[in-house]
Amino acid sequence: MKTAKEILDIISAEGVEFIRLQFTDIFGHLKNVAVTAGQLSKVLVDKYRIDGAVLFDGAGTCGYEGELILEPDYDTFMILPWRPQQGKVAKFMCDVCYPDGTLFEMSPRTILKNAIDKAKLKGYTFMIRPECEFFLFHLDEAGLPTTITHEQAGMMDVGPVDLGENARREIVLLLEQMGFEIESSYHEKAAAQHEIDFKEADTLQAADAIMTFRFAVRSIARRFGLHATFMPKPKAGEAGSGMHLNFTVYKDEQNIMDGTEGVVNAGTRDFINGILKHSTALCAYTNPTVNSYKRILLALDDARVKSDYDISTTYIRIREGLFEPAIELRFPDSAANPYLALALCISAGLEGIESGDGANIPMRLPIANVNGMPQNLKEAVSCAGNDPFIGEVVGDDFARIYTESKLAEWNRYIRDISDWEIENYLYKY
Repeated sequence: MKTAKEILDIISAEGVEFIRLQFTDIFGHLKNVAVTAGQLSKVLVDKYRIDGAVLFDGAGTCGYEGELILEPDYDTFMILPWRPQQGKVAKFMCDVCYPDGTLFEMSPRTILKNAIDKAKLKGYTFMIRPECEFFLFHLDEAGLPTTITHEQAGMMDVGPVDLGENARREIVLLLEQMGFEIESSYHEKAAAQHEIDFKEADTLQAADAIMTFRFAVRSIARRFGLHATFMPKPKAGEAGSGMHLNFTVYKDEQNIMDGTEGVVNAGTRDFINGILKHSTALCAYTNPTVNSYKRILLALDDARVKSDYDISTTYIRIREGLFEPAIELRFPDSAANPYLALALCISAGLEGIESGDGANIPMRLPIANVNGMPQNLKEAVSCAGNDPFIGEVVGDDFARIYTESKLAEWNRYIRDISDWEIENYLYKY
């Protein structure tokens, strides 16, 4: 673990002049304050104060109106390699705390820390391997994002068909300079769609890494005149972007998936059943936008037409082979706040283990009865509001504020008049 002195020595030696203090609001939008290198030593002692309302940006209700402080996590310090070499810029991920230093309970990073601590008390730890998909689209003449691409590349195509290959390579190289260990990168199914997978990390590190990854990808893409978007489904008729999460679960440092080949052992099955039990409620947090459900519905339609494919595998897969055996959650998307998604998923899985019946089942059989994913954001939010488990993990006040905000988002959506409605109804009625 780094110390304040080590951080200040690195800043001096590397010529860092600006430091970003980053955190997320309740929806997973990255926020930050920049301070100069000369002010950092003071900030590390006296802390930087923020208005607590910024954590609830966009929510109809503010959960806290007083001052809060940013507590930098020294282990998240990194220099941003795409910034100027003269006057370098670095960053921290920060905990959000009350002025007395106590963690603020409605900060997403605090919620995840609490879930990790509860699991550790029961002997459980996790390693998370994210798979992040995104699109690279052109900017218009004013520098604003579009959904335009000139390429027609498909799954794992190479250049010159893959026009984003150079941008993706630069993203990977700069991420490695930041300390990421990239395991693979390639073109995904849809035109202009890409995937970069990085090495597994413990739960908190994985959530921090996802937030830093999104920030880095967007920033680096701009250098190529491109806009990187993690929107779940930016184009109709094309594949959507997910944020697949691979969980390796350890009980007293032993992988719970270790067992007989071709059999889902009790721990694995029960962890998955815990997730499936709460999956419709989880979706309000793992798939948190109106747009999320346009991706999900396409995935479910694809699953239904494959005779050897039950709906459970659209949600979850059991991964073996190249990596250590893991449970892959396939339904989360990249609009999710990773702190909340991971807190809820590990908590649901552990509830399943604690209430499981301990039976092993064949690998290829359905793992649980699946009621199906919510059809839209309103259904997901309603399911979350009716499941007490959500409040147990994120806190009742947080769940209420989040639910109210997401229902307001849905209401704004249904009041809007879409291009589809104009095209189909304007001339007929």
